[in-house]
Amino acid sequence: MTDTNPQPEPDDRDPLAEAESIINDEAARAESEAGQAGDTEGDAFDSDLSAAEAKAAEHFADLQRLQAEFVNYRKRVERDREAAAGTTTAKVVEQLIPVLDDIAAAREHGELEGGPFASIATKLEDTLGRLGWSSYGAVGDEFDPQIHEALTSQPSTEVTVPTVQLVAQPGHRVGDRVVRPARVIVAQPE
Repeated sequence: MTDTNPQPEPDDRDPLAEAESIINDEAARAESEAGQAGDTEGDAFDSDLSAAEAKAAEHFADLQRLQAEFVNYRKRVERDREAAAGTTTAKVVEQLIPVLDDIAAAREHGELEGGPFASIATKLEDTLGRLGWSSYGAVGDEFDPQIHEALTSQPSTEVTVPTVQLVAQPGHRVGDRVVRPARVIVAQPE
C-alpha cells in the first residue's frame, strides 16, 4: 500500500510558487469537473474557482506574515546573541585588568624583554584582541572625558587643547564599550 500523503517540502520553498500551484491545481480540478458536468453547471464552476482562489490568497497572506515574523525573530535572536557575547567578554576583561596592568608595567620597565613571560603576555593579549579587546591611552592623545579619567591637570604652554601628558594606567575596551577608562594626567592650555 502506498502513502498518498505528500512529503513535507524543505523550508526553502518559494511561497509565491506554492500559492500559484494551489490556484492552478484548483482551477484544473474545477475545469475537469466542469467538462464532465457540462455547461449547466458553469455557475458552480465559477463559484468553486472563486472560493479556491480566495482560500489560496488567504493561505498565501498567512504564509507571508509567518515568514516575516520568523525573519524578525531570527534577527532579534542574533542581536541578543551578539550582545550577550560582548557582555561576557567585557566581564572577563574586567576580571583580567589587574593582570593586564601588571603586563603593561613589566613591559614599561623592560622586564618582558627576552624572557619566557613575554610570549605568555603576547599570547594573552592576542587572544583577548581576537575577542574584541583593545588597550588605549598614549601620551599626546587629545583628552576625551568619555574615555579618559583625569587624575590631575597641569597648565602648559606647549598644548592648544587638553592633551594627555602621562598615562598612569592604560584604558581597556571591548569593541566600543569602555571597560575601564585610561587614567591620565592632563596638560591644559594656559
